[in-house]
Amino acid sequence: MADRPTVLTKRTLDKDLDKLTQVEDASKYVSRKLVAPGIGFVFLGLAMLFAAIYVFDRPGAGLVIAGAALAAYMAMNIGANDVTNNVGAAVGARAMTMGQALVIAAIFEILGATISGGAVVKTISSSIVDASQIPPGTLSWIMMAALMAAALWINLATWLNAPVSTTHSIVGAVIGAGIGALGPAPVNWHVMLEITSSWMTSPLIAGVIAAGMLYLVKTLIIYQVDKITAAKRWVPVLIAMMVGSFAAYMILQLQPAGRFSALTIILLGIAAGLVGWLVSRPLVRMRAQGLENRNSSLRVLFQMPLIGAAALLSFAHGANDVSNAVGPLSAIVRVALGQPLGQGAGPPLWVMLIGALGISIGLLLFGPRLIRLVGEQITKLNPMRAYCVAMATAFTVIVASWLGLPVSTTHIAVGAVFGVGFFREWYTRNSKRRIEYMRRKAEVWMLEEPDDPNTHEVRRRRLVRRSHLMTIIAAWVITVPASAVLAAMLYWAMVALFV
Repeated sequence: MADRPTVLTKRTLDKDLDKLTQVEDASKYVSRKLVAPGIGFVFLGLAMLFAAIYVFDRPGAGLVIAGAALAAYMAMNIGANDVTNNVGAAVGARAMTMGQALVIAAIFEILGATISGGAVVKTISSSIVDASQIPPGTLSWIMMAALMAAALWINLATWLNAPVSTTHSIVGAVIGAGIGALGPAPVNWHVMLEITSSWMTSPLIAGVIAAGMLYLVKTLIIYQVDKITAAKRWVPVLIAMMVGSFAAYMILQLQPAGRFSALTIILLGIAAGLVGWLVSRPLVRMRAQGLENRNSSLRVLFQMPLIGAAALLSFAHGANDVSNAVGPLSAIVRVALGQPLGQGAGPPLWVMLIGALGISIGLLLFGPRLIRLVGEQITKLNPMRAYCVAMATAFTVIVASWLGLPVSTTHIAVGAVFGVGFFREWYTRNSKRRIEYMRRKAEVWMLEEPDDPNTHEVRRRRLVRRSHLMTIIAAWVITVPASAVLAAMLYWAMVALFV
């Protein structure tokens, strides 16, 4: 009996210790979740400090600093959501690890934003609304309202799990704030017609390119008797096409004005592609050793092209979508510094760095979970089809960035997916090469699919993207007017409170 109080005391102490352990575990769990937002807030503070260093002695310094914070926040949202589409396929196909995908995407996003993002930034900052018709002070508030409206709309849409385009959001917000300030007169409707036309045509172009590339892959590799030999011959050619096109684009971007003619740039691109072909041939042959003559073996050989496509798509995304974050900020900064706005005025480098670093930080902090999700969805396409989608998207976005047109990378990628899906349906039913190939593999070949329990699943996998068509169109239609109305309301509120 004497030991009973001691036993009870030990039990009570154990229970208290268990409770303390649970509290500690819960604290660690919560603190882990707060690390990424905490780092994000630190980056916002650094962006504001960075902006203050350049404009602290200017009259509109406070507006520039606040705009830098909003631009950094929007850039992180872009990195957390949009960039995952660039590398999700490669991760899902196990062409690269999560860590490799994050590093490659972050590096190429920064390169794309800083090297090739200027043209689209100028379109957002000075071409949607005619800066020459707007007093400088009013233009700053228009861009501030547009930036805040786009950020809030994207945040709300993300919370509601609604697919929206950051490009559509910022373009609509600039239009709405401009109309709210001075009516429809300062809106450059001719430029808006060009932008809207690019929104319509770019997904179709990407779809055609993706379908054409998939046709080449199927014809030259997949439906050949000896797949591995065909892949050893043609995969280096695909890599050469990628290297040559990207090299020609980089030369076009980095050359002094008028130094190289169009023919010279094409020849340099062909030379770079030839180097890529020569380098990749022994690498592909080495990876092909010991592989069986099966479609599953082709996944291994398409790892290198898929990694290259992911890197190129990240570059293209950075070149185009950085404008969504820093386009309005560029206009605000130039007004504060008393610099002219127009097609000849490039964005300051530090402004581009805020957008480029923000996209990469958003990817590194919040991207892994979404990369896994996107990877699981996209790998249903398999690496060959995912490569075609990524390359078609990258080419289309790069051309749009070169022309200075802000396009939606998400919608272009969806257009490429639809192009692949529709082509597969047509090819499955009508390709004589495929029918002959299947006849060689089976004693009896029926053109119609057999009525078995897997037919519905096969059809569902092939058409799964089609079910999202109306949702995508609805989000496309709603985003521009919604962000425009929100931007106009915010402009009126800002002017009433601060001006």
